[in-house]
Amino acid sequence: HLVESGGGLVQTGGSLKLSCKAPRMITSTFNPAIMGWYRQAPGKQRELVATITGGRNTDYAESVKGRFTISRDNARKMVYLEMNNLEPEDTAVYYCNRHGQEFPWGQGTQVTVSS
Repeated sequence: HLVESGGGLVQTGGSLKLSCKAPRMITSTFNPAIMGWYRQAPGKQRELVATITGGRNTDYAESVKGRFTISRDNARKMVYLEMNNLEPEDTAVYYCNRHGQEFPWGQGTQVTVSS
């Protein structure tokens, strides 16, 4: 249902922009959906990083506020996560999904931040 991309290896302080496409969601379902970015670090549970409503209201985990920005393009059925000032603690596999009514999880995209 969802395909994530854009991860990579960056140094501390670097930036990345993740993309998520939802090719199997029809527009009438995607547009009002609350979409979220999640991440799972090695040995830890998956955690919610950011959400965006259909009306583009956003919310962020405290650990990423001021550094990450979530956005969406309803016409393309895309969700983005722009990540700035990355820290080693941001290293994780990042996933997107519909928040509250999650689809089966995709493969995610690996983000590695070196110190």
